[in-house]
Amino acid sequence: MIDYFCRMNKIYYLSTCSTCSRIISELKLPKDFIFQDIKTNKITPEQLEEMQNMAGSYENLFSRNAMKYRALGLGAKKLREKDYRNYILEDYTFLKRPVLIIGKEIFIGNAPKTVAEAKEALEKL
Repeated sequence: MIDYFCRMNKIYYLSTCSTCSRIISELKLPKDFIFQDIKTNKITPEQLEEMQNMAGSYENLFSRNAMKYRALGLGAKKLREKDYRNYILEDYTFLKRPVLIIGKEIFIGNAPKTVAEAKEALEKL
């Protein structure tokens, strides 16, 4: 694991996603946060690997709500870790979002509990 990633404050988001915009506004992210719009600035394999190391699996980062998930019939397939990784790298819509990295913690998705935990972590900065 590359240690400098663990000390950063970053958000992977989609600028056209109203939920991401709402969460960013709600969290009032500090100015030193790194914002990466995953549509215009694709996730690199190294970035995804770092997220996976923090999240415990690629599956934890994978969105089953993506329209392509249904269109490709992925619900009927047995996906493995390498499949989740490949789908996320192929198409940004497969990343559960937003993904916030705050210090050494990762917060994935838009569930109210996740957003509340991210807010608590931000208050400790």
